[in-house]
Amino acid sequence: MRFLIDDLPVIFPYEYIYPEQFNYMCDLKRSLDAKGHCLLEMPSGTGKTISLLSLTVAYQQFYPDRRKIVYCSRTVPEIDKALAELKRLLKYRADNGVKDEGFLGLGLTSRRNLCIHPKLSRERKGKVVDARCRSMTSSWVRAKSKNDPDVETCSFFETLSESQDAMLMPSGVYTMDDLREYGAYKNFCPYFLARKMVAAADVIIYSYHYMLDPKVTELISKEFSKDTIVIFDEAHNIDGICIDALSIDLNLEKLEASTRSVEQLSEKIEEIKKTDSAKLQEEYNILVQGLKDASEARVNDIVIENPVLPDDLLNEAVPGSIRKAEHFVSFLRRFVEYIKARMRVMHVVAETPLSFLQHLKEVTFIERKPLQFCSQRLASLVRTLEITDLEDYWGLQKVASFGTLVSTYDEGFLILLEPFESEAATTPNPRLHFACLDAAIAMKPVAQRFSTVVITSGTLSPLEMYPRMLKLKTVVMESYTMTLTRPCFLPIVVTRGSDQVSISSKFEVRNDPAVVRNFGNLLIEMCKTVPDGLVAFFPSYLYMESIVAMWNEMGILKQVYKHKLIFVETPDTAETSLALESYRKGCENGRGAVLFSVARGKVSEGVDFDNNYGRAVIMFGIPYQYTESRILKARLEFMRENYQIRENDFLAFDAIRHASQCVGRVLRGKSDYGLMIFADKRYGRIDKRSKLPQWINQHITEATSNLSTDMAVSTSKLFLKTMAQPFDFDLQLGNSLWSEQDIVHKTKGRIAN
Repeated sequence: MRFLIDDLPVIFPYEYIYPEQFNYMCDLKRSLDAKGHCLLEMPSGTGKTISLLSLTVAYQQFYPDRRKIVYCSRTVPEIDKALAELKRLLKYRADNGVKDEGFLGLGLTSRRNLCIHPKLSRERKGKVVDARCRSMTSSWVRAKSKNDPDVETCSFFETLSESQDAMLMPSGVYTMDDLREYGAYKNFCPYFLARKMVAAADVIIYSYHYMLDPKVTELISKEFSKDTIVIFDEAHNIDGICIDALSIDLNLEKLEASTRSVEQLSEKIEEIKKTDSAKLQEEYNILVQGLKDASEARVNDIVIENPVLPDDLLNEAVPGSIRKAEHFVSFLRRFVEYIKARMRVMHVVAETPLSFLQHLKEVTFIERKPLQFCSQRLASLVRTLEITDLEDYWGLQKVASFGTLVSTYDEGFLILLEPFESEAATTPNPRLHFACLDAAIAMKPVAQRFSTVVITSGTLSPLEMYPRMLKLKTVVMESYTMTLTRPCFLPIVVTRGSDQVSISSKFEVRNDPAVVRNFGNLLIEMCKTVPDGLVAFFPSYLYMESIVAMWNEMGILKQVYKHKLIFVETPDTAETSLALESYRKGCENGRGAVLFSVARGKVSEGVDFDNNYGRAVIMFGIPYQYTESRILKARLEFMRENYQIRENDFLAFDAIRHASQCVGRVLRGKSDYGLMIFADKRYGRIDKRSKLPQWINQHITEATSNLSTDMAVSTSKLFLKTMAQPFDFDLQLGNSLWSEQDIVHKTKGRIAN
């Protein structure tokens, strides 16, 4: 269908559009026109991705400045799904006579996901693929291979490097499979092909670590212009990603590895002094000119991940005390030994970066200035020494990154030295946590560099929290309701068991046998009632293990197993993938299955349970963070003092957004249906429910906000019976769909010619 939003002709690849999709696109255009940032909460399963792409591609192609679109998502499946939607959109535009000449849409992911090398592509570990790939594609290894046929290089990379084609790939949209197929056809490396074409692409879709994590953004995103449209989809946890990007953990294992790496560097420097001392002199001369020259490396050369540096530092020459390779290695040795000495503590130590630097200077005479250049100087030395296997230097990279960050930022960080890995541990295993407390530090460069940043998800409520945490000025901030012809999802709050004992995951009662039994009885009754798939979420792995063990002792799991197969998510990615695959098979073969999962885990963040894969989701308890964490306490104190965000407000906001994300997995479209069960008496309170997204909260009525287990089962049976009746979507969805004529009538607009 075609329609106008103001003067912009939009082509939407479906016959009808939901009202919330149209309103979403109108607000998105308003933000693009104003060249400002926006925060948009769109209900799950209402076509957010295609709405984003339809409007932004129309905007890009219609206006002469043709702004680049960078679409950031979380996981590889979500990236591929967005690419498939973009491909469909471009085909629909072409079929309707629109000529998007030279349009190129690409996805970018890791070497492991794009590798087509016969040997490497079979390797499962990403680090191994990265290391082997670097060793075969670095410029000095390729130079050696010309004189030594035993030196292994990558033929796909060589063909790409030698290609004289002006257009390395024809226009179009390439999913990950398309990119691999094209690479195999042309004998090009798909990973480096995508890297080369990023600057020429109209739409790039990749993980938002490529945009937010300063350790990689300079390699991928530094060439994008200010008018680039940056979209963060599924961005409900964007503050957590920002904090993780600038936080570093060090333990004794990494420090011992760093010591070995320093000695290896020292030996290599002595070797190269004897064989090719001119290389070290050349590097010294470059470092005198400035850091930017030193950090320049071709896309195929070795680049150590570096943390963010302010612009004023990037224009300076490396301090004289660490320009010579042997001086820098001595500098690193002193720094590593100092950190080792500081970690020999028997009690917890918390200090600011300034305090740490002051003590460092007093003990080792290491100045702040050379420490700021630690990461970049290490990267330069690794390239000069032609080191390809960076696996041996993983610990030293972390130490160098820590040195750069601790000497660059005065506020918004905490250094925490802990003698034990956990409170329950008795054997010392000291750790140093360099914890970022301020999410705005990572977001600030993105918000300042690009004129429009779109943050969107199905669970952003309460919206006003994000601009405060991220220091983001928005021109549009909106939450949309879901228009429904039939009530295809039913959120209910279960506050007590059939014995009228209140249920909660609150710490004081979470292991109470009566509470655990009532949780178990709710699960049994729902397994009897709900067909096919049911997903149960718990606040944490520890709580899930505890309650499942108690259910096993009570015989509850045996009762569940009579009705459904049982699968469990674990911290291990491979095990969880296998459990998911088996769960889906259980749903497909009619036996039915229940999946035990954890809020903030892989299943809650990136897996959709559409149709029979998820007819109900039970959220057992409220997924609060572990409030005794020292890092969390420090962050809460920081936000209270700097952003006036109270501890309880943030903790409740964080818990409810993750609970919403969990239950939102059940609804993946308006033709889908499912139950959202909040099992905790605290959800019955207005202050907790008000923090749920508007599109969920508006469907929680007085009749469904304070139910016992038997009442919840009765309500669920009625809902599922109603949903199972024949429903003609083509005939009856008219009230929640707009045609071209509806848009003309309701918006007093006109259809685009």
